[in-house]
Amino acid sequence: MQIDVYFLTFEKNIYTIMNLYTILRSAHSGWRYIVLAMLIVAVVVAILGWFGKKEYTEGNRKLNLFTLIAVHLQITFGLIIYFISPLVEAGIRYWKMEHVGMMVFSAILVTIGNARSKKEVLPQGKHRTITIYFGLALLVIMVSIFQMTKVGPLTTFWGMTH
Repeated sequence: MQIDVYFLTFEKNIYTIMNLYTILRSAHSGWRYIVLAMLIVAVVVAILGWFGKKEYTEGNRKLNLFTLIAVHLQITFGLIIYFISPLVEAGIRYWKMEHVGMMVFSAILVTIGNARSKKEVLPQGKHRTITIYFGLALLVIMVSIFQMTKVGPLTTFWGMTH
């Protein structure tokens, strides 16, 4: 009797974890479009501000802050998924090492870029800092997405299967 109860509890816990995994994976997959859009907009606005010698406005600051928050939320989803994912458990190297490493590195770049832009005095310096750090983060993310399409032959750049 005691063994049956243990297995029933174990099966229920596995079912709950897999539901959480499915929900978080969907959130992580959908949220990436928001992250990509915000990074692209932030980089384009920063380039225009840098080369156009425009003022660094409160709107620029908020855009960069919301981009930082979006990236951090995405990393939070991703790290939770990392610890409960069957793909990591299966030992697939891309998901176990490369993807998580590149994404954490991208989040670090965005965080450093946002922090360093605050320390710049001139508006062009703020725009330049955001352009460089957010741009590098965007590049690393794009490379990681392209690598993902090589790992899963049915996965496209946009995360859809054939």
